[in-house]
Amino acid sequence: MEVLAPAGDWDKLKYAVAYGADAVYTAGKQFGLRAKAGNLDNQQIKEAAEFCHSYNRRIYVTVNIFAHNNDLTELPAYINYLNEVGVDALIVSDPGVLSIVRETAPRLPIHLSTQANTTSWKAAEFWAKQGVKRIILARELTFQEIKEIIKALPQLEFEIFVHGAMCISYSGRCLLSAFLNNRSANKGLCTQPCRWKFTLLEETRPDQYFPIEEDDRGTYILNSRDLCLYEHLHEILDSGINSIKIEGRMKSLYYVANTTRVYKTALKLLKSGEKSSHILSEELEKISHRQYTTGFFTGSSSLNTQYYESSSYIRDYQYLGEILETKKQDSNRPKNPDNQEPEIGLKPFISLINVKAKFRRGEEIEIIFPDYRQDMIFKVDEIYSSEDELLVETKPNSIVKLMTNEELPNDGILRKKIT
Repeated sequence: MEVLAPAGDWDKLKYAVAYGADAVYTAGKQFGLRAKAGNLDNQQIKEAAEFCHSYNRRIYVTVNIFAHNNDLTELPAYINYLNEVGVDALIVSDPGVLSIVRETAPRLPIHLSTQANTTSWKAAEFWAKQGVKRIILARELTFQEIKEIIKALPQLEFEIFVHGAMCISYSGRCLLSAFLNNRSANKGLCTQPCRWKFTLLEETRPDQYFPIEEDDRGTYILNSRDLCLYEHLHEILDSGINSIKIEGRMKSLYYVANTTRVYKTALKLLKSGEKSSHILSEELEKISHRQYTTGFFTGSSSLNTQYYESSSYIRDYQYLGEILETKKQDSNRPKNPDNQEPEIGLKPFISLINVKAKFRRGEEIEIIFPDYRQDMIFKVDEIYSSEDELLVETKPNSIVKLMTNEELPNDGILRKKIT
């Protein structure tokens, strides 16, 4: 079973692969439903396909807008380009786009987006007749319904979401953003008005509120929890599902990497008959997330999918940056501006860090790696700028040097607990 990770930009794609993704899904600069993500230009898509294939991984490109007439002019050339550079499949939702893909690149596999809202085996059978290879099922299905669809159509591939943000709308088909902000979610421009703070009034009674639970900030009647099916992986693995998908092309590199390694490692343990480590499930609490839910998967009340107190993320850990390179220190040790040695003794390695958030000398931070058993706690003793200036603390969007006693793998990600 494939672990499919989001790749909102080039860096996230590389870390998704490094942290265990069997495949990634990304988008070009147009025709995808995440216009605010970094996305990839045409040359980057070509390089990304080559990169993924060099690691024996797959890359899928979203072309899942609901196309209007003016979208159709440039679409055939774009699809032809994606076919030429060797992407492994296109993710589409619009029947018109699907037909253009079949006309332009008939051998290019088509995956049907969850936006198409496939909720029955008969609908899946219809799409199979249109040339679809894989169906990304609607999120509104129970596990029992999913199993029935798979059993009815064993020749098809099926994919489900297992983790990430959910819309209040039906599998992502939402008009709120277009209605309130003139920015269509179905064109990739969602402003997430479902996360706003609403109060509910009746038009002719401006001072009378409906009896719904609220506080002085309003109520979050449209606010969905985040999906998390980690505890149901054993059932999913046994069901015949071909791919499990992590939502999050707009999320951080840290989110992508850590969530990917959790699901990939848990699957490896399940396949080998080993018990999943509690450390893995705890890692899902250490990424930015809203309150978790199993959504419709277990068939329980849909009331469990909503959270009415807040739309805020739970952030117990701060993403600090990534290790770019570790190398042996030469004999010319960096000096501070006063030419004085710091108190800490000479360490044999220097790690270059791409800093995303501030941390200070003397702090304990954590470094995570693709293999969670290598995760470590690190005491920050010495920080130097790229110009070898001794620093007390880092600045975001800078490169710094950390002195270490051991050579750290380049794929390490730094974080710290928020106190």
